[in-house]
Amino acid sequence: MRTREGRPRIVVTRPTLTAAPLRRAIRRRGAEPLGLPGLALEPAADPADARRHLRAALSSQVWIFTSPAAVHFAWTLVPDLRLPQRISVVAVGRGTAQALARVGVTAIAPAGREDSEGMLALPVLGAVEGQTLALIGAPGGRDLLAPALHARGATVQPVHVYRRTLPMWRPAQIDAFCRAEEPLATLVSSGEALDNLSRHLPPPASARLRGVPVVVSSERLAGLARDLRFGEILVARSPAPADLLDTALARLQPGGEGRSRTVPVS
Repeated sequence: MRTREGRPRIVVTRPTLTAAPLRRAIRRRGAEPLGLPGLALEPAADPADARRHLRAALSSQVWIFTSPAAVHFAWTLVPDLRLPQRISVVAVGRGTAQALARVGVTAIAPAGREDSEGMLALPVLGAVEGQTLALIGAPGGRDLLAPALHARGATVQPVHVYRRTLPMWRPAQIDAFCRAEEPLATLVSSGEALDNLSRHLPPPASARLRGVPVVVSSERLAGLARDLRFGEILVARSPAPADLLDTALARLQPGGEGRSRTVPVS
C-alpha cells in the first residue's frame, strides 16, 4: 500500500455541485482527488420563466434529462414537481438516472454510451414523430440531440433550468494543483470544461495541465485536447466515472505507460 504522499492524484474537473460522487469513488480506489472545476453551474438567469417552462412541459410525452445537474435544478425550481405516469423519462446515463431515483422518478437510460448518441439509440426515442419532448438542461453544449429528434418528427421544447459558466478559481485551488506531487492525471468529460481550463487558467497552471496525462470520455474530446496541445491523451472506454477512473489509475500505476491507449499528438 502506498503512503498518502505516494498515492495517485486525480484532478476532478467536474463542477463542484456534481463532483462529490466521483471524489468518493477516487478515494475508494486509494487515490486522492484534487478539485479543479472546468465549469460552474448557476441557476437559470430568470427562475420564474424557467419555472413556467418546466410546468408547461408537463403536457409533453417525454422528458429528457441531460445531466444530474438538470435534475437538481429542476426540483430546486419546483420542489413539489410530480411527473404524470404517462410521461416517459429518459436520462443521459446512470448518474442522472440515480439522481432521478432520489426524487422518486424512474428513468430509462442507455446501457452503453452515456451521451446523446446513446440516448438516440433508445427505442423510446426512436419513434417520436408527432410527439412533444421536453429537453431539460442548460443552454449550449453539443446541440446534437434536439436536431436529431426534430429530424425524427418530434417537437422539442428546451427547458433551461440552469446555466454553465466560467468558474472563479481560488488562489489556493490553483496553488494546490500546481504543487501537487505526481503521479497525477486529469479526468475530463466536457469539451467546454476542457476549453475553459486550457484557456483561462493562469499560465503556470495551464502549462502543467497540458503536461500531465488527461483522460477524456470520447474520441471527440480527444480531438479537442489534441487541438489544445495536451501532451498525453487517453480515451476511456465510456464516459462512465468508473471507466474514466480505471483508465487513469491504469496509466498511473508503475509500468502503466505501456498499458494505456494514448492518442498521438500531431
